[in-house]
Amino acid sequence: MGWPSEHAVNHRPLRLFSTCPASAEADPAAYLARACRMACWAEEAGCEGMLVYSDNGQLDAWTVAHAILRSTRRLAPLVAVQPVYMHPYYVAKIVSTLSNLFERRLFLNLVAGGFKGDLDALGDTTPHDRRYERLVEYTTIVKRLLEAPEPVRFAGSFYQVENLRLKPALAAALQPEIFVSGSSAAGLDAARALGVTAVKYPQPPGTADALADGDLERGVRVGIVARADSREAWRAAHQQFPPDRRGQLTHQLAMKASDSLWHRQLSRLADDHAAEGNPYWLFPFQNYSTMCPYLVGSYQEVSRELQRYIVAGCTTLILDVPASEEELHHTVLAVDHAVPSEVAL
Repeated sequence: MGWPSEHAVNHRPLRLFSTCPASAEADPAAYLARACRMACWAEEAGCEGMLVYSDNGQLDAWTVAHAILRSTRRLAPLVAVQPVYMHPYYVAKIVSTLSNLFERRLFLNLVAGGFKGDLDALGDTTPHDRRYERLVEYTTIVKRLLEAPEPVRFAGSFYQVENLRLKPALAAALQPEIFVSGSSAAGLDAARALGVTAVKYPQPPGTADALADGDLERGVRVGIVARADSREAWRAAHQQFPPDRRGQLTHQLAMKASDSLWHRQLSRLADDHAAEGNPYWLFPFQNYSTMCPYLVGSYQEVSRELQRYIVAGCTTLILDVPASEEELHHTVLAVDHAVPSEVAL
């Protein structure tokens, strides 16, 4: 397959993460094999980690993360953590357990929201911005438990703990890195309060709102379909994401029910960037085939768009689920073409 050398990976312009496939409606045994196979692809491609989804319809993200750790040597699961699912102490306990057992650092993707139906089913009616206030308290407790050798005391609006100590302790080298959704003002405030990386579903590169707040570590989540020739890339993109009327209707219903800022932002952008040839492509999002924008075009065209994100301050790229090992290889070629000094905004 010709994956990049260690030198090329170390000099890559962006930290690269892949995404584990969703498990909803999949045969569990077949899913396990597929997820582990994709984890091996990501490791061979030089990805630092792999995002693992968490919602009411998925298999348990921590169990999937454990399988990924067993199937790879270096890859770090980026586990989506929703506060309504478990107490912050248990998150810290799982992180400490897995990192100590595998001698590998994990990543945590702290999410405040989710599908409205999931939150309603769990009895969580907390308003959007208050969920981020809760997330700050939750993450603060997790961080203190993992970092502090002494017992943790915390008294907030949502959580209170007293003389809480984590065993086994976690070495400094194994402390997890934390990401928080940064597509809303509340999300950015949370990332700033915690001193963590803010990740968003970005608007088109070069626009005023493509990335926000220069005082934060920032990442973006996008899919990529790239080839040596632009026309070949668009053919592959349409083959991978054909029109889906049922998906379009589901997307429309989801938009009406969601209080997600990024969902509304991308929906408004879809019509403005619908013309084929524009590398920023929202057709898969409109068809409910995926939840992130795509960049489509030749290696040079896609890398030029990525360069604009880099110049705007992006350091981390979380890719969509790769359609195949070959597709991930094409994506890596486009990413490794990105050289930010060549871009003039």
